[in-house]
Amino acid sequence: MASPDASDKTPGCAVRGLFSFPRQARAPLSPDLPMSLQAFALIIIAGLIHAGWNIVAKKAGGDSRFAFFTSVIMMVIWAPLGWWVGRDVVPTWGRNEWLVVLASGLLHVAYYVTLLRGYRSADLTVVYPLARGSGPLLSSMVAVVFLGEQISSLGALGIAGVVVGVFLIAGGPGLLRARHDPEARERLRLGLWYGLLTGAFIASYTVVDGYGVKMLLMSPILIDYMGNFVRVFLLAPVVLRDLPTARSLWRTQWRFAALVALISPIAYVLVLYAMQDAPMSHVAPAREVSMLFAALIGGHMLREGDRLARIAGAVCIAVGVTALGLG
Repeated sequence: MASPDASDKTPGCAVRGLFSFPRQARAPLSPDLPMSLQAFALIIIAGLIHAGWNIVAKKAGGDSRFAFFTSVIMMVIWAPLGWWVGRDVVPTWGRNEWLVVLASGLLHVAYYVTLLRGYRSADLTVVYPLARGSGPLLSSMVAVVFLGEQISSLGALGIAGVVVGVFLIAGGPGLLRARHDPEARERLRLGLWYGLLTGAFIASYTVVDGYGVKMLLMSPILIDYMGNFVRVFLLAPVVLRDLPTARSLWRTQWRFAALVALISPIAYVLVLYAMQDAPMSHVAPAREVSMLFAALIGGHMLREGDRLARIAGAVCIAVGVTALGLG
């Protein structure tokens, strides 16, 4: 991946080449190419990691202050790699690169805050699947309509399989039945609203980060790590408003935050690397393989209900991801 010029003859530069995208080393990606096996494998691994850290975050029971703790620890844990990858690259960034970092950080914060509000107002089994299902669908639509990517018939069927699977995991036809309880109807309405809004933010940051990786040839590691500084800056006022409560939460949540900080960037960076070798319209829906792992873990370990619907949804997602990989 590293460019064959004189600067790449040292071992240090050779290693850094594995984590960056030299601007003259890659030919433009043809939008009608199918997903490569490497990209497919990266997405599967990322999905497993994503499901894992979400379970950890759920057990922590945190709010936006937990997100701040995670971001701060992330800055410390990943600082050596961020410095190693970015020490020769970041000083060369221009306005467009910094705008991508800023936009990415803003959208990730908006996504997280919206998701938390949805969880406070509605059921997780409504908000999360809708967010994860609608986001890739919107990402694919943007990639096809505005970025000129193409998708085969098999890939389109794969997207449909992912969407249907997420719908079944969320509750299936039961979500569409009229509720006699006004309070339950309102919770369902809010769940649908916040789920779709969260999905829109997922689609937005996927497109922004994908643009940085595919068009500006930015390192996925640097997009995620540098965007983390934006997230810390935006979330800091939440902590500073009530420091005693923040200290109390830190004592009970720092272990969970440290684990999330350690593994969560790996999942998303793997997705960004997959975008280097596969069309965004394929990568975005394939990320929902995490729903497969979450459904299986939720049904078995957490003893959650609706086993049949969730198994059927998991099968639809698995078939959809396979269709995307082959298409």
